[in-house]
Amino acid sequence: MQNAAPLLPEIEAVPETAPDANQRVTPMMEQYIEIKSANPDCLLFYRMGDFYELFFEDAEKASRALGIVLTKRGRHQGQDIPMCGVPVERSDEYLHRLIAQGFRVAVCEQTEDPAEAKKRGAKSVVKRGVVRLVTPGTLTEDTLLDAKRNNWLMAVSRTKSSEDEANFGLAWLDISTGEFRVAECDQMRLSAEIARIEPGELLLSDTLYDDPELKSYWRSLANVTPMPKELFESATAERRLAAFFNVATSESFGTFSRLELSAAAAAATYIERTQLASRPALSPPAREHAAGVMQIDAATRNNLELLRTMGGDARGSLLSAIDRTVTAAGARMLARRLASPLCGAKEIARRLDSVEYFFEHWTLRAEIRKALAAAPDLSRSLSRIALDRGGPRDLAAIGQALSAAFALATVLKSSDGVPDEIALAAQAMGAPDRGLRDAIAKALADELPLSKRDGGFVREGYNQDLDAARNLRDEARGVIAGLQQSYADETQIKSLKVKYNNVLGFFVEVPSQHGEKILNSKSRERFIHRQSMAGAMRFSTAELGELESKIASAGDRAIQIELGVFAELAARVLQSASLLEMVANALAEIDVAGALAERAAESNWVRPEIDDSLAFEIEGGRHPVVEAAILHDGGPFVPNDCSLSPPAGASAGAIWLVTGPNMAGKSTFLRQNAILAILSQTGSFVPAKSAKIGIVDRLFSRVGAADDLARGRSTFMVEMVETAAILHQATARSLVILDEIGRGTATFDGLSIAWATLEHLHEVNQCRGLFATHFHELTALAARLPRQVNATVRVKEWENDVIFLHEVVRGTADRSYGIQVAKLAGLPHSVIERARVVLAELESEQRAKPLSGFDDLPLFQNIKALRDVKALRAASADAPAKTDALGAALDAMHPDEMSPKEAMEALYKLKNILRDR
Repeated sequence: MQNAAPLLPEIEAVPETAPDANQRVTPMMEQYIEIKSANPDCLLFYRMGDFYELFFEDAEKASRALGIVLTKRGRHQGQDIPMCGVPVERSDEYLHRLIAQGFRVAVCEQTEDPAEAKKRGAKSVVKRGVVRLVTPGTLTEDTLLDAKRNNWLMAVSRTKSSEDEANFGLAWLDISTGEFRVAECDQMRLSAEIARIEPGELLLSDTLYDDPELKSYWRSLANVTPMPKELFESATAERRLAAFFNVATSESFGTFSRLELSAAAAAATYIERTQLASRPALSPPAREHAAGVMQIDAATRNNLELLRTMGGDARGSLLSAIDRTVTAAGARMLARRLASPLCGAKEIARRLDSVEYFFEHWTLRAEIRKALAAAPDLSRSLSRIALDRGGPRDLAAIGQALSAAFALATVLKSSDGVPDEIALAAQAMGAPDRGLRDAIAKALADELPLSKRDGGFVREGYNQDLDAARNLRDEARGVIAGLQQSYADETQIKSLKVKYNNVLGFFVEVPSQHGEKILNSKSRERFIHRQSMAGAMRFSTAELGELESKIASAGDRAIQIELGVFAELAARVLQSASLLEMVANALAEIDVAGALAERAAESNWVRPEIDDSLAFEIEGGRHPVVEAAILHDGGPFVPNDCSLSPPAGASAGAIWLVTGPNMAGKSTFLRQNAILAILSQTGSFVPAKSAKIGIVDRLFSRVGAADDLARGRSTFMVEMVETAAILHQATARSLVILDEIGRGTATFDGLSIAWATLEHLHEVNQCRGLFATHFHELTALAARLPRQVNATVRVKEWENDVIFLHEVVRGTADRSYGIQVAKLAGLPHSVIERARVVLAELESEQRAKPLSGFDDLPLFQNIKALRDVKALRAASADAPAKTDALGAALDAMHPDEMSPKEAMEALYKLKNILRDR
């Protein structure tokens, strides 16, 4: 825990005994209240010396959130003023914790030196002002960010067409890297796009935030910031965006829709409001076309654990299984690509060409990766320099990144057969002037402080005036040592010391008993008494006063010269900002290509064949995450084939109906094939013997179950909502992965839903799909659905136990082996034996009264053509239905008029009718 800083002269509280103490406000507190009133939605970090102080309600909130001491300072309106504080040198740590808990923080700095304030009067308050608003989407410090992930700030605008269909404009930017993107989408794709981008903060107009149709969705997201609707006005958007980039018109960036401009201008305005006078080095907005990336909704991303597991951990995700990048920028690019697989075969092929080149040239790959590992995070250092938050280490990082880029460009340009993507990256890496790199290396020392105001970062010999100031400052140390010895000899006090603090400056300190000796001797004229303490006395001298003035002057001059050198180098960096951004992107591209090649070489992955057909042919496919876990434990992973290509004579892809016991590997097989499609369209090699995949436009995966209690939805309701989204959106180019549809309700209800869902996918969506189920009755549909392929996971029975072989083959399972799985889970022996008895009885009843009539049910397409219930009953006349007796009995009953006894008797009557059927 951190205690607050000691009181400083400018913030002495009004004594409680002073007249009108409860009504008076000190000048410092008056200043605080004025600044806080201008930032009511933020915690105010109020700079006081070496601490940031918080007062009133802010102090109470911060104390609880950070676990620091809550104290008080003075009174206001008759009440104690709560106060807490954090040291400036550790402020990033505390900011990170506050932002993670959803707070926004206004950082208020001293804008003048206390000495300057004293010139205006002894009781003048140091001038202060808010220099920055820290929000989840506007972080720049490495200590506040995940080096391997982008931190997007997203703005969403909306308009409604004459048909009342909502369309949305999206703009997202990362001020820590300079990236800026825009896109449009409809309401059906909105949540999928937000899930794809994963913004750290989401900006909405207050009217959109309160929209009844979307209100529950917005409130399910983290870090949503409502803003005045005027900031999203499309009429002024183009002008505001051009002003932000200091250009005459935004048309120089390209042509954008009014929705895109509206969202982009809102995001830019928010940056202006949070960064105040500073401007990040943002690239002009670039448009992304939604049709250019595979659409993956939030539920599917969660089910497949693309970037993190369902528990929220990075370890165990698909990204963690494939990430072999050696730079932070490369890791961010890989995460972006994995979240947004491409839908263009040519662009995918370009990426695969780069991976294949490094895969085949393993010696070059090793050399490239070694050079890349020496490249710091150029983008984020450049951003901090642009925002005037950078330090000497950021300048050094830019110089080191340029050195790595120049070396890589030379190596790649001298290599034969380099693919287009790599050649363009090499060209970009060699574009900047070498003079900038050389100037940074010449100016900066080998050991660098974190902050430029600490000084000492300019190399000795770089600036003659700086060297002279440093010499004068440093020589004072010898002078002080000489004075200390001289004073000790003069006073005959061997324990005499010359010390320094911020209040007294340089002073002489002696034990108390020796202090009395000085006061009673001739030396009292030379030694001026300044302070008495328990056990010591302190004195000043004219020589020490003069020396302090010289040292302070030399030290201040040295700092000012160093700050000037920093400003010159920073200006040169910013003049080359656009070229440096290209270098950063090129370094990331090379890193990603090399990393994917490295991963492919580790586990014998192959290049997939990608085209615009509806093919889906996987030979010997493997799940990269599960395989890694099994190999780590010393076991083998069983690969499996999958063919969802259109059967002979068919124009649509196949649907595999996969049956088999739990624990046999059905879910792994389903997820595995979805992951292979994602990896292929990301531009990666895949874990398989061979793979041919026609472009997948949308991927849906409903695997696993979880409730959503916060939104009042049961597990089954969540399952049905996700299934509904699939049935409404899947196209012939989509890949649908469904596991155990209908298991969350009664058996016949579940079977009916699964049946209808399977028919709809086959007849209406006509997509490629994998459909796992325990409803073995569905396998009979293969006789009527020509593109349905029955598949099962092989098992072997041995002495009442089951051995899972994890092999997926054509055919059907005759049993679910649930009791065997329960036995493996450790259920008591008595429960297992009782379950066997109950199962035998139920199976004998099922054989005696088998379900009949299913073959005569009309297919989904035919049902859609029926106009009313009578027509449906006529078409299903031979299917199981109510008998006349049952119908008559039901028609005769009026439940609202029955007594409890009459209702019970009616129930027994219906049961007897059913028994006699």
